[in-house]
Amino acid sequence: MVIAKAWVLKKHFDGFPKTSDFDLKKIELPNLKDGELLLESVFLSVDPYMRPYSRRLMKEGDIMIGTQVARIVESKNPAFAVGAFVVCDRGWRTHFISDGKDLQLLPSSWPESLPKSLALGTVGMPGLTAYFGLLEVCKMKPGETVLVNAAAGAVGSVVGQLAKIGGCKVVGCAGSDDKVAYLKKLGFDEAFNYKTVKSLDEALSKASPGGYDCFFDNVGGEFASVAINQMKKYGRIAVCGAISEYNDSVPQKGPYVQCPMIFKELQMEGFLVTRWNHRREEGLNALLKWVVEGKVKYHEQVTEGFENMPMAFIGMLKGENIGKAVVKV
Repeated sequence: MVIAKAWVLKKHFDGFPKTSDFDLKKIELPNLKDGELLLESVFLSVDPYMRPYSRRLMKEGDIMIGTQVARIVESKNPAFAVGAFVVCDRGWRTHFISDGKDLQLLPSSWPESLPKSLALGTVGMPGLTAYFGLLEVCKMKPGETVLVNAAAGAVGSVVGQLAKIGGCKVVGCAGSDDKVAYLKKLGFDEAFNYKTVKSLDEALSKASPGGYDCFFDNVGGEFASVAINQMKKYGRIAVCGAISEYNDSVPQKGPYVQCPMIFKELQMEGFLVTRWNHRREEGLNALLKWVVEGKVKYHEQVTEGFENMPMAFIGMLKGENIGKAVVKV
C-alpha cells in the first residue's frame, strides 16, 4: 500500500498567496488494476498560470493544479515500462495512479546528460509557449526588433534566445541586476532593470530608438501601457501573461490601448499554448535540438523537498527565480 502526499488549496487566494492557504494531505492509494500504473513525482513545476487558474478551475479542498515529471514504479499496462519517465498534469502530489491516457513519454532522443526537469521548462510548456508565441503570434522576421519582459523567467529567457536564433535584435527587461547580467550572458542585445530606471519610457526608447516590431508581453499592467507607445507601425504584440495583475484584489485601471493600436495599426493577440497541442512534438523536437546544440541555454531554480512546494510557488510569484522554478521531490 502506498501513501501519497498532496498539497490542497485550503483557501482561495486573497491577494498574494500565503503558506496558510495550503494544506498537506495524505492519500491512501488502492492496488493497481489491469491497465493501470503507479507513478512517483520526481520534479514538480510551479508556474505563474497557477495563480489565476486556481480561481477559475478549482474549489477549496482540491489538489493544487500543476505538471510533473514522474517515474513509473509499477505497471500493469504493457505500453509503459517500469522506470520510464513521463510528463503529466496531476497536480501537487507525490504518487498517483494512471491508466496511461494522460501521460506523455519524454522524447526518445532525450540525452541522459540532460536534466529531466527541463521537460517542465525549456523543453516543456514554457519553451513551447515561447516557440509558438514568437512564430505564430508575433510572426517575427529576421532583422526585426523584439521586446520581451519578465525576460529572465522560464518563458522570457527562451523567447529572447529564439528571437536571436531567428535573426532579430532582442531587448529584455527584468527585475534585478543579477537577472540583467543573466540576459547579457544569454546574448540579449540590450537588457535593463525596470525597477531601477528613472523612466521606463526613456529606457525602452534608449534600448531601441526606432521602436519595436514585436512585443512578447508576460507582465501586462503599467509596463504594457508604456511599451505599446514604443511599437513601430504594424507592430505585433503577443499577450502571454499578466503577472503584474494576478495578485491584485482590486483590478488595475487604464491607460487604455485603443489609440496607439489605431494610429500605429497594431495587432495584439492573447494566446494559450494549448492552441498548438497538435504541433507539440514539432516544438519539443526543435527546442531539444537547440538545447543539445548549445544554441538555447537554460537555468533552473531548484527547490528541494515536496514540503516546500508552497514556498517555491510564492517565491516564483515574487520573482525570486532566474529561469524555471521547479521542485525536486
